[in-house]
Amino acid sequence: MNKATVKKLHQGGTIAQNRRARHDYFIEEKFEAGMSLLGWEVKSLRAGKMNLSESYVIFKNGEAFLFGSQIMPLLSASTHVVPEANRTRKLLLSRREIEKLIGAVNQKGYSCVPLACYWKGALVKCEIALVKGKQLHDKRATEKDRDWSREKQRVFRTA
Repeated sequence: MNKATVKKLHQGGTIAQNRRARHDYFIEEKFEAGMSLLGWEVKSLRAGKMNLSESYVIFKNGEAFLFGSQIMPLLSASTHVVPEANRTRKLLLSRREIEKLIGAVNQKGYSCVPLACYWKGALVKCEIALVKGKQLHDKRATEKDRDWSREKQRVFRTA
C-alpha cells in the first residue's frame, strides 16, 4: 500500500463505540487517550474487530488500563503469536489527566468508562469519560426526550 491509501484508511474512522455507556451513565467529562497495542491488534482494528460493551478503565500504580475490551484476532495476521483477545491494554494519558481521573474516581464517586475507539491519523485513540450512574427513572426520561425530539423532527419535515 502506498501512503495515500494508508491515509484514506485511517482518516478519523470510528472503530468501536460503547452505546451502553451512553444509555447507563451521565457523561460528565471526556478525555482522549492513546492506546498501547501489539501488531496483530492494530491489524484487527483495521478490520473493525473490537468490542467495548463490557469494558471499563482501572487505575494501578499511577497508570490507566483498559480492562475488559475485546479485540478479535484475525486468522491471517496472528499465525506466529498466541493472541489474547481480552488482554488489559495500557492507556496513554498525561500525568495531570491521570491524577484528575484518579481523584474523581476515588473521592467523588465517579466511574471511568471508554466511549469509543477511533483512528486519528495513523494512531488509535480511545475516548474515555468520567461518568455517574443513571437510575431507572433517569433512563426513562432520557428515552422520552429522545422520542420527543424525533417526533418533532418528523412534524417539521412533513409540514
